[in-house]
Formats: sequence, structure tokens, C-alpha cells
Amino acid sequence: MSEAAHKTDHDKTGYVRPDLTGAPAVVQIRKLVTHYGTRKILHGIDLDVREGEIMVIMGGSGSGKSTLLNTLLGLLRPTSGAVEILGQELHSITDVERTKLRQKMGVAFQGGALFSSLNVLENIMLPLREHTKLDLNTMRIMARLKMQVVNLSGFENLMPAELSGGMIKRAAFARAIVMDPRILFCDEPSAGLDPVVSSTIDDLILTLRDAMGMSIVVVTHELESAFKIADRICVLDQGKILLVGTVDEVRASTNERIQNLLNRRTENKDLDPEEYLRSLTAAND
Repeated sequence: MSEAAHKTDHDKTGYVRPDLTGAPAVVQIRKLVTHYGTRKILHGIDLDVREGEIMVIMGGSGSGKSTLLNTLLGLLRPTSGAVEILGQELHSITDVERTKLRQKMGVAFQGGALFSSLNVLENIMLPLREHTKLDLNTMRIMARLKMQVVNLSGFENLMPAELSGGMIKRAAFARAIVMDPRILFCDEPSAGLDPVVSSTIDDLILTLRDAMGMSIVVVTHELESAFKIADRICVLDQGKILLVGTVDEVRASTNERIQNLLNRRTENKDLDPEEYLRSLTAAND
């Protein structure tokens, strides 16, 4: 796709994506295979995330999105393959090296994952308390600066139970970026939000990339959000990549499974009565 065509498409939403052609990869995934017990989840995934890019990973339930994210965060060790983040192989470095690497990575969890016993400011300051030796006043200043970025100024003394869904998401983003990470991982950032609030979260993700220059990996099943924020989209299905491409390329794909996902069509499968009966009567291993 030409650069002009890429820009024209996104002028429709008032936002033009940057040209990332030739940008170095900050995440490199090669021949990644993972299992849960004997069940194979990811089947030889190959994927690069470029510096300054918003990469959206999308797919239906059970496609392997969460497993891939957990592997990228170092929470799940792969069966085989490699995950290189910022030039370091995530699963072969020492625990100390991995901890230092994670300090360059921020994570905005799906449900916010705020600590209910801490107020908003204390939640956002938590990574600074855990990983730095900064004095309290400096940590407060850094946390309040990030609260301004996510439009939460003035709410620092509220407890998580007093926050709306959108405020919880923004607080989670503030905590995720408080140490100025180079890469931000977002798990279903728009889940459970109404369309208006969801749109503000999309705008926030774009602002964070443009203002802070970070690379962002977003796992989502929300098509509207994916099309709004993505530079490229990785479509997963049954642990395999169907396509990695721009929004236009995904929309124009002739792959039936991709079109089923985009148009919310169910897949009609002929039911074999004998096979169905065997599945019901099979003994557990």
C-alpha cells in the first residue's frame, strides 16, 4: 500500500498515522510455540513490533491472544521459539536482567488491577516505590504528571471503589506509564466501557504514542477501537496468524475467517452424530 493511500484512509477520522517504514523492531517473535499441558495453543508465531508502532492483536475467543500477551510479558514460558524485547531474549536472560527489562515495559491490565486499599495517587506511585529509590515528593510529582496526561488531575485521593469504569482504566494507564516505559502493553483497554468512554480511551492510546514516543501493543476484540488506533493489526485464529497488515489490508482480506470475525458471522459446521456421541462418552485421560 502506498503512503498516500495509507494517509488518505485515516484522514476520515481526523488522524494520520506516522510512516514507520524502516523503523527498528522493539519486539521480535520467532517460531513461538506454547502449550497448556498437552494442548498446543500457539503454533509457530512470527511477529515484529516496530518502534513507535501501535500493534493491535485481535481474534475471537480462544484464538491465543491472551496466551501471546502473557508470553510477551514473561508470565508464560514458551515450549519453543524466541521472544526478543529491546534486544534481549526474554526467556533466556537472568531473573535480575528480566526485572530490569520489565521496568522498560508498562502494562495496563484489563480490569485496571488497582489495589483497593490504596487511593489513586498511591496506586500510580506503586511502581516507583518498588523499583526506584526516589524520595516521596519526587514520586508524588511524577505520579501527578502522569495523572495530568490521562486527565485524572484532582482525583488523587479517591479510592478505586469510588471511580467510574473509565476512571479506573485511566488510572491503570497512568500507573503503566509512570516510569516512562518504551513499550506499553494493553489488555482489552475498551472492555466493559460505553462507546463514548471507549473512544476517549482510544484517543488516550494515540496521545501516549504521539506524546511519549512509545511502542504500544494492544490486545482487543473491539473492532471499532482496533481500526481507530492500529498502525498494523495481527489477526490470530486458533493459535496461528492469519494476517498482519494495515487496517485497509485487514478490511480488504478475502480470508473467510477474517471476514467472519469482522462481520460477526458464525461458522456453520456440519455435526457428525457419531463423532459427537464419541466426544460425550470418551473417558478422561
